[in-house]
Amino acid sequence: MDIDVRGPRFAAAVTTVVLAVVLITGNVWLLGWQALAFALGAAGGVTRSPYAWAFRTAVRPRLGPPKAFEPPEPPRFAQAVGLVFAGLGLVGYTVGPQWLGMAATSAALAAAFLNAVFGYCLGCEMYLLVRRVAVRAE
Repeated sequence: MDIDVRGPRFAAAVTTVVLAVVLITGNVWLLGWQALAFALGAAGGVTRSPYAWAFRTAVRPRLGPPKAFEPPEPPRFAQAVGLVFAGLGLVGYTVGPQWLGMAATSAALAAAFLNAVFGYCLGCEMYLLVRRVAVRAE
């Protein structure tokens, strides 16, 4: 079942704010929260993430009906990629080196920002590329 394209963009906007705060403050607990949000979206599907719940209950009812839909698999893959970067960020911030935490968090922030502001999902594009390569390999 396809999903409303505005949901992942809302989640990317929240993620952008969270990761920016992590970079400014170095708050490892907030990065841990973001990693959990990524994990829930990757494992259960993007509709099971806390940001999807917030969109569904607080934002979507105030908007008109969706005009565009997308398959859930690319955003779900993007959540998994975000989880990898958040995990690397957690390692860097907790056991070092600090630059790894900052670099991984910055990369995740850049991807979330692109999705939130321009609707360009890097993780989704990676998913499509991996799928094309896998189909050609068969």
